[in-house]
Amino acid sequence: MTYRIRFTIAAALVALLLPALSDAQLFTLTKDQMIELTAQNPFDRFPDGRPKVPDGLIERAKGLSAEEVFAILPGKSFRNQYADGFQILHPNKRLVGRAFTVQFMPARPDLDGVVNARAKAAGFDRMNNQTAIDMLQPGDVLVVDLFGQGENGTIVGDNLFYYIMKATRSGGLVVDGAIRDLDGISEMEMPAYFRRTHPSAIGNVMISGINIPVRIGNATVMPGDLVFGDSEGVYFIPPALVQQVVDNADVIHIHDEWTRKKFDEGKYKSSEIYGTPRDPALKKEYEDYLKKRLEEIRKNYK
Repeated sequence: MTYRIRFTIAAALVALLLPALSDAQLFTLTKDQMIELTAQNPFDRFPDGRPKVPDGLIERAKGLSAEEVFAILPGKSFRNQYADGFQILHPNKRLVGRAFTVQFMPARPDLDGVVNARAKAAGFDRMNNQTAIDMLQPGDVLVVDLFGQGENGTIVGDNLFYYIMKATRSGGLVVDGAIRDLDGISEMEMPAYFRRTHPSAIGNVMISGINIPVRIGNATVMPGDLVFGDSEGVYFIPPALVQQVVDNADVIHIHDEWTRKKFDEGKYKSSEIYGTPRDPALKKEYEDYLKKRLEEIRKNYK
């Protein structure tokens, strides 16, 4: 079955389940609800209303660091967008993409029964992790709230990890829970952040939301957030702030570049150069350098 067909079937299942569950905002959001909750998004949207941060900004974000994101978000009152304490599959590889969120809860038979009865009516065995996985698109990062579960909290093993890597074009995975088949997964290049590993298959849990607000550690994540991960942790950047974050990062990179050039000259104390030059002539030199380098860098952006 092709990716497009699998995505179409999964989307149709969401449409079937939505009428009975949307009043409680359980399982997913309507397009109007998604737009309302992400009203500050300045970019295009996917057909379901999820914000679509442009590919060009995603590419620029690959040069970020957590500190450069931190330079902007708390000052804009977004203080709960960072999560750490993960095991990181490839610490030297950046994770960057659009959040596709999934929420699980401990299994409760009466609620799980309603969801799965509707799934069976649509020709599916049951609602499970693959329902969400089959909806992923290029550039997505699968962000999963599995409430820190280890045993039976394994969102994927090596085969489904490989599928995600192909479907998202190496977007990535963040799971507040577990994975399995670590030896096989470690050979794959896609970035992943997870709490633990366990040999068990996923079980004794139920999907309670796809593309809804979720909690990852101390962070609140919205569908369509720009997910950025480095060797320290993961940031979930609201779309409305992505442009400011990457633009400010350009300035930081150039400032660091100029600072180290001056240190290489061996003529200055650190306090004379970093963080702001005290000498008016040096300050003017830096401002001219900044202007020149910004023009050089930004003329290449798409």
